[in-house]
Amino acid sequence: MTSRILIADDQADVLQALRLLLKSEGHTCVCADGPREAIEKLRREAFDAALIDLNYTRDTTSGEEGLALLAELKKLAPELPVVVMTAWGSIDLAVRAMREGAGDFIEKPWDNTRLLSILATQVALGRSQRRAAKLEGMLKQGEGAEPFIAEAPSMRPLLDLLDRVAPSDANVLILGENGTGKGLLARELHRRSARAEAPLVKVNMGGIAETVFESEMFGHVRGAFTDAKADRIGRFELADGGTLFLDEIANIPPSQQPKLLRVLEDGELERVGSSRTLKVDVRLVSATNADLADEVAAGRFRKDLLYRLNTVELRLPPLRERREDIAAMARDFLARAAQRYRREGLRFAPSTLRALEQHAWPGNVRELAHVIERAVLMARGSEIDSLDLGSGSAVVADAPAASAAAPALNGMTLEQAEQAMIRNALDQCRGNIQRAAEVLGLSRGALYRRLEKYGLATEE
Repeated sequence: MTSRILIADDQADVLQALRLLLKSEGHTCVCADGPREAIEKLRREAFDAALIDLNYTRDTTSGEEGLALLAELKKLAPELPVVVMTAWGSIDLAVRAMREGAGDFIEKPWDNTRLLSILATQVALGRSQRRAAKLEGMLKQGEGAEPFIAEAPSMRPLLDLLDRVAPSDANVLILGENGTGKGLLARELHRRSARAEAPLVKVNMGGIAETVFESEMFGHVRGAFTDAKADRIGRFELADGGTLFLDEIANIPPSQQPKLLRVLEDGELERVGSSRTLKVDVRLVSATNADLADEVAAGRFRKDLLYRLNTVELRLPPLRERREDIAAMARDFLARAAQRYRREGLRFAPSTLRALEQHAWPGNVRELAHVIERAVLMARGSEIDSLDLGSGSAVVADAPAASAAAPALNGMTLEQAEQAMIRNALDQCRGNIQRAAEVLGLSRGALYRRLEKYGLATEE
């Protein structure tokens, strides 16, 4: 993989010699003729390493300018490996630079082989440290990550297939309705794979415009187009050695599908504006709620791309077909939301869990999470009852207490029916105006106006 090296020296012949040497090894070099220009370039661009001279004033060998530049570079990019160049015999100065953050040093005039070896080592070390930091961040995020709950009998065939497929590098297509947790299944697949310590890069294909698809997925080089002011690494390169998860795969524009197919076939890509071919090692996991066979028949999706995507197909059942998982999911969502909103100690009433398990959940896991989050915000006591689930959700209608108490409307006028509904809601809520308004789908003020209209006394 090509490396970007920042070179800083005030001698034009030195810059030219270094640029030619490093270019011959496949490196991209950006040259600066002094500390100020080097700092400006680092502020605008990213580099894999920097090679800087320590002396910029010809009549001094103090190295103070170079040491100040080193300090500024490390301040701007702490992870950037810096190799310093010193005049022959300035070992003390080189040692001081190492103590202040330089990765290594080389004396002028330099030995080409040694210089290239030092730079290769520093570039590899810098990449290793960045990857380690990224993995550490992923692990910290994963500590509180939503678990993949799958205890229902209907999930056993999926789990059996997951056990067999996860250790392989086979491409996987995850199918399921919206909100079923396809992203969680993709994360579980990655966690169980041999690539678990490498990156899992997630991309929502529905959120990438056709005009920037290549740049987002494959990257670009500086100057490739008007706004390309610096090199950009694409999603495939970011996922190199790991897993690339493409959600909403059916939304890939037809014009871009052949480009994705090529990468899947031979593992090669070019950044936009570059003729240099890069090799990537990526396991592809994709997901969709669409019927891709219908998309192929309609001419919106390539058949050969579909074959590449679904080496193995995993179908995730909707929540209504795995009701045995609802209580465990609800408790997990409750714990997370309670911690987020500082409502620790909240628990579900038994009738509430029954209501949750009886609901059809057309929005699947995503809907369940939203209902629980709202309940945490609305709960007045330490126990969440069915009223806390909110009148905006059909879960309330599923609760036995709510349906049993519904008034009989036969023979009533509209006003009589409205009065009966209000009395019923007030009885259920023990006279609590705010909760009664929520059950009725009214604002607090609107309910007060109706109470005044019908002369219904209230106590809060």
